[in-house]
Amino acid sequence: MKNLANLSQFSPWARQLINWIVTVTSVILCLVILPSRLPGMELLGISPNWLLIWVVAWSLKRTALQGALAGLALGLIQDGMTSHDPTHVVSLALVGVLTARLQKQRYIQEDFISVALIVFGMAVVGETIIAIQYSLMGDRNLTQIWADHQRIALSSAILSSLWAPVVYYPLNRWWERINLIEQS
Repeated sequence: MKNLANLSQFSPWARQLINWIVTVTSVILCLVILPSRLPGMELLGISPNWLLIWVVAWSLKRTALQGALAGLALGLIQDGMTSHDPTHVVSLALVGVLTARLQKQRYIQEDFISVALIVFGMAVVGETIIAIQYSLMGDRNLTQIWADHQRIALSSAILSSLWAPVVYYPLNRWWERINLIEQS
């Protein structure tokens, strides 16, 4: 941690490069763990939505456009890792926009509980968008889609909200430290 305090000794472009490396590395870690089914990280066959957690963490202190772009980029990457039908782009971009539009400073104090609640709600929104896409595709029974949606959305929301601090806390601390250095 002592080395992180010395970030101010680097030039602005070097700090920006280090910030991008940390940010991209966090995305890569979320991508690597996304398909993993580790013991204790699964509920009814569903695991946490690590990319959704990352998009919420990113969007909490950024504009709606930045949240949408993060969701778009991570949705495209997730579609590349899985199937593009239904796409994850729409749900993650919407999550980014909605999270950024919450006006956190006015309504929500940023702590573990509020971040977990935001992730819970956004996981339900994201899974609902996926279920709507399945419904529009028309190749599955609507009753089964919406019955599965309840199980998937609730499991994903519970697990994602419980694991959200693991992603949010270190990234938020890092981004706050970088912002403080840049402002001084």
